[in-house]
Amino acid sequence: MERSSRAHAIEIALREKLEAEHVEVIDQSSFHEGHLGAQDGGHFHVVVVSQQFRGLSRLAAQKVVYEALGALMETEIHALSMRTMTPEKWSG
Repeated sequence: MERSSRAHAIEIALREKLEAEHVEVIDQSSFHEGHLGAQDGGHFHVVVVSQQFRGLSRLAAQKVVYEALGALMETEIHALSMRTMTPEKWSG
């Protein structure tokens, strides 16, 4: 899958599965070219705003993101960093 297609697939999965109000997907793969593990998948940073993070610890919210991405984590994503927020945190 092409990098732009990967980013789009990530965004769609997060918007749909987390009912996210805001999603940013930043492809950081170019910073890791030549890195052996990067050959099979991209490096991404995501910002996700969802009501589903309410009452969750940062670790629990990250787990929800990993679950939402499902098979993409196994096939299209080599590395993922993220920032998760509730709508209140995002607007505040």
